[in-house]
Amino acid sequence: MVADIVRTWVAGWAVSRRTAPPVGKPWGFYIEVAGSPDEVGRHVLPEAEESLVRGAAASVSVPRTWMKMPAEPEEIESWLPRGWFWEESGHLMAVDLTSTYPVAPEGYTVTVETRGAVTYARVLDSAGEQAAQGQMASLGEAVVVDRVVTEEAHRRRGLGGFVMRTLADRALEEGAVLGVLGATDAGRALYETLGWKKHTTLAECVYRP
Repeated sequence: MVADIVRTWVAGWAVSRRTAPPVGKPWGFYIEVAGSPDEVGRHVLPEAEESLVRGAAASVSVPRTWMKMPAEPEEIESWLPRGWFWEESGHLMAVDLTSTYPVAPEGYTVTVETRGAVTYARVLDSAGEQAAQGQMASLGEAVVVDRVVTEEAHRRRGLGGFVMRTLADRALEEGAVLGVLGATDAGRALYETLGWKKHTTLAECVYRP
């Protein structure tokens, strides 16, 4: 189950960020990351077995290459060779989608636009400035939610939850039944209030020789 969710997340992340599709590797997948000063690419492992982790790590020679896998960092720390460093870990979450027919909080409006396989939700304040946003990649029966952000001046007004519910309703209209996302600690707290469940920690490390 966890491995399937990881695969869904990898595929949807690439669609959402409009990068090249993930390339299959013996240990999982590799994704090129363009335009980021901190990351040139990432290896994503659906399973965190010692042979797979060691194989993926040994294949890396380019600095700022990341590796992500479903595990707690302490479980796999001894498997990493010299040059690998831990960064903050994330949370891989999923939910069975349900309709909630959300209404924008008072003083805000929402626009929803689909371009290709990616749907964008933008919440605007009364002056027409962006207050919150989020997007999702459609993979048929699943969607991967990405880049949900509320601007500092508009936080604690329910806009993040509103964006999530808006995207979920649109996903259901398009025939999806499952939502998947990768969350930070702060994001996890919000998503859990909306019924999302954590399936695994995403251990994240980067190669800096």
